[in-house]
Amino acid sequence: MDRQNTRVLKGDICCSADKNKLAAVRDGYLVCEDGLCVGVFPSLPERYGGLELEDYSGSLIVPGLVDLHIHAPQYAFRGFQMDLELLDWLNSSAFPEEARYADAEYAERAYSIFVRDLRNSPNTRACIFSTLHVPATKILMNLLEDSGLETMVGKVNMDRNCPDYLCEASAGASAEATAAWLEESLGSYAHVRPILTPRFIPACSDGLMELLSQIQKKWRLPMQSHLSENPGEIAWVRELAPQSRFYGDAYDRFGLFGGDVPTIMAHCVHCPPEEIDLIEKRGVYIAHCPQSNTNLMSGAAPVRAFLDRGMRVGLGSDIAGGASLSIFRAMADAIQVSKLRSCLAPDGLRPITMEEAFFMGTRGGGAFFGKVGSFEPGFEADAIVLDESRIPSPRELTVKERLERFIYLSGDDWVLHKYVSGRRLF
Repeated sequence: MDRQNTRVLKGDICCSADKNKLAAVRDGYLVCEDGLCVGVFPSLPERYGGLELEDYSGSLIVPGLVDLHIHAPQYAFRGFQMDLELLDWLNSSAFPEEARYADAEYAERAYSIFVRDLRNSPNTRACIFSTLHVPATKILMNLLEDSGLETMVGKVNMDRNCPDYLCEASAGASAEATAAWLEESLGSYAHVRPILTPRFIPACSDGLMELLSQIQKKWRLPMQSHLSENPGEIAWVRELAPQSRFYGDAYDRFGLFGGDVPTIMAHCVHCPPEEIDLIEKRGVYIAHCPQSNTNLMSGAAPVRAFLDRGMRVGLGSDIAGGASLSIFRAMADAIQVSKLRSCLAPDGLRPITMEEAFFMGTRGGGAFFGKVGSFEPGFEADAIVLDESRIPSPRELTVKERLERFIYLSGDDWVLHKYVSGRRLF
């Protein structure tokens, strides 16, 4: 037995039973053995009496949160030029900032701030975009490894339709750099895994997509990218890939749209019905990023339709399109945006509930990492103990009421203690 990853946490414990229901035990016991959850008990079974007990009585204990879509190099300019639409914002803010990461010293300074704040946030796992710069990507991976978080990091690929100062020389050069990075990275980390990261179709030539498809087949890598975020972007893809039936088909032609290899597509705001059908058929994970979609005027994704079809949906901060690291904030935004969509869109989709938002931010996104995001037996023991001291209440609240209030009111770093696979980070 690994004693470092084996313990009992005592407190008011809550997780998703399913997407519509919470499972809560007040003053309960969460037993973790060898980094995995054994279960939640109203009283501690005698056979676990000899395990280390960490008593957080009176505090909420919930699964660690999962961010399925975040751009680490953009953390330094959160809150800038949020009055622009997506494509203008990329050219005026995102691309110039990402170019700075050619400087390893700048990358070290910037990524150190990002990783410090991510470690202190409620998030225990994340799928992260780096930049196209291999040395800077290695710096990010090293910092994340030391943080103890479980993450996937992608060296970005882009060989067209971007500024000269942030464009790889050719499809071959981009693929070669990616292959060299993978040769060095795979197996070198305990807590960081590489993920294939073509930025999006407008920035990746057909030649590059074909080479990335070959790389994926060789290394069986998961993949992350963007899909149907903005009407202008979608129109651009139609021009660049006229042979494709829709945006997702432009990935699927190269075998880079789910299926045997797990894939995340961020946003999915304006998917036509046939694209939604293909997402469902291929088992693609949708990273819903409500704050970013609002800030960059992209729209409101039909998350209710995705959930009702049983599709794989998680949440993303989409830093710096979004401004907050905390996936609690993404939960609140997802609920609010779905209400606006219900009022304004003609399709009659109902708003999502608190239970559904919490599910997406824990178990829904966690599934991309395996058995993550719940306290059911066999799930990895990711847990956070919440700091409710800054929002006292004059009356007695249920566990569900306390969780709901925390979702709406908490800040990025309102966490007392954090565990990843049973390891205590702080």
